[in-house]
Amino acid sequence: MPNQKSNESSEMVASIAAAFASRPDTTIDDIVELVARLTRQLETTRGVSAVTGNMAPGAPGAPGAGSALPAMPPEQAVTEDKVYCLCCGKGFKMLKRHLGAEHGLTEDEYRALYNLPADMPLVAPSYSARKADYAKKMGLGKYSREDA
Repeated sequence: MPNQKSNESSEMVASIAAAFASRPDTTIDDIVELVARLTRQLETTRGVSAVTGNMAPGAPGAPGAGSALPAMPPEQAVTEDKVYCLCCGKGFKMLKRHLGAEHGLTEDEYRALYNLPADMPLVAPSYSARKADYAKKMGLGKYSREDA
């Protein structure tokens, strides 16, 4: 039997989905995606499944935290031009803003959730190289602290 928090969570998701569904430009797929995203977000932030009332599998403090099921294999999450989010599978040049805005995670929490090494890049290699080249061209990082 679901507890009080899960009832409140379910009601909150239903209320938001109903308001979103009242828009004339909304499709059924948009509503389904919104409900799924809200449910995942609530599970992540509260640590309780909005549907069952149980601890969410990857939630902080949940049994087995650090072993969430990724959307794709972590070995395939980094390509030359994109870094793919293991929570939702979307590709970006940088993950930091997406993780905070969409999933409510910091970089450290994300790495802990999927047992990623600390040196795994969360920025696409080509983007990082382009920014580094630009910084060098602008003359940044040329002075030595010992000289100062």
